[in-house]
Amino acid sequence: MKISIDDLKKLREETSAGVADCRQALEDAAGNYDKAKKLLTERGLEKAAKKEGKETSQGVVASYVHATGRVGVLVELRCETDFVARTDEFKHLAHELTLQIAAMNPKDVKALLASAYIRDASQSMEQLVKITIAKVGENITVARFTRMQLGE
Repeated sequence: MKISIDDLKKLREETSAGVADCRQALEDAAGNYDKAKKLLTERGLEKAAKKEGKETSQGVVASYVHATGRVGVLVELRCETDFVARTDEFKHLAHELTLQIAAMNPKDVKALLASAYIRDASQSMEQLVKITIAKVGENITVARFTRMQLGE
């Protein structure tokens, strides 16, 4: 089956999966772009499940202060290596977590991960973390967070 180079490039850009993985997904989906994207997501989640339990001793402390200055968030996001902690995908996840915490005010990490993602209610924050794990190839954990609101 001949795979469209444009579909391959688009799939790679959207999923951050490797070229070989994108090509295989397109072949398995008989050239159907949407099916291939779904296959890559499922395979990525399977990879993420294999990473669970690995020690996460590196990472970042990310912060967010709402434009009004009335709500602020600190989150400690951990990964396996400092290399991954410096990647754009990891930093993006940290930022999205701070926004989620500011908006939803979850009581703990478990509630945060179970909550629906504010940008896409069809997925949970836990799924967003797992997708990032699949992209970077390392285990990622939300260690803790603090949310402060003026007058609280």
